[in-house]
Amino acid sequence: MTTSLTNENPHALHDVFPPDSVALVTGASRGIGAACALALAAAGCHLAITYRRKEEEAARIAEQIEQMGRQCLTFRLDVTDESQVTDIFRKTRQHYGRLDAAVLNSGITDDGHLATMSRTKWSSVIDTNLTGTFLCAREATKAMYSTGGSITMVASTSGVAGRPGQANYAASKGGIIAMVKTLAAEVAAKNVRVNAVAPGFIQTDMVAAVPKAAMAQALTHIPMGRLGQVHEVASAVTFLASPLASYITGKTLTIDGGMVNG
Repeated sequence: MTTSLTNENPHALHDVFPPDSVALVTGASRGIGAACALALAAAGCHLAITYRRKEEEAARIAEQIEQMGRQCLTFRLDVTDESQVTDIFRKTRQHYGRLDAAVLNSGITDDGHLATMSRTKWSSVIDTNLTGTFLCAREATKAMYSTGGSITMVASTSGVAGRPGQANYAASKGGIIAMVKTLAAEVAAKNVRVNAVAPGFIQTDMVAAVPKAAMAQALTHIPMGRLGQVHEVASAVTFLASPLASYITGKTLTIDGGMVNG
């Protein structure tokens, strides 16, 4: 199950952002992040996108964005490196003069049962998924503090309901959900909205690595009976990030075909 991306999103929201709006998307070389970047471009944003290793894939996403008539900056980023995070947000604002939306998507998995999980395996996931998201959210908040904007974090249904073998991942994503609630309350008066999406089983390279038997079992718990598509997550992210969701903050939207009831 590999992810095929084009700018042909059947659910795309077109031109819902004001002219010359700017969005930054982390982890945008493939999967959900890439789909979000393309959807935000269709919705009217110039982009700054980041990747960690997949330089060629990120370049292809940037090319598709530019084919839509938008600008796109591309940066290599390790979200656990505080100085890199600060520098990329600074460069984005220097180039565009503003930042209207940030989609914080970077994340990894390294599964294992808690009783036998090493400190290294725990820390690597927490550092990337939770601390990395915190660092990006902090810089996004600073960038929007005087102008307003939206921050959308990508959590997971594992952070809502838990999942065996994912203690580190579930803790990191549950932490993101808690951070959204707190940050939303802190910055609402500054016209900065903060929300999260919590995808379930979405057809990405990460889900493709799940053993077939385990995936077949997981599908029995999804009322819609199928995997989600990256463009279905991207459309929800674009809505939450855009002025269409101007009275929504502090919320987490599960995107999971009905798997989690809450």
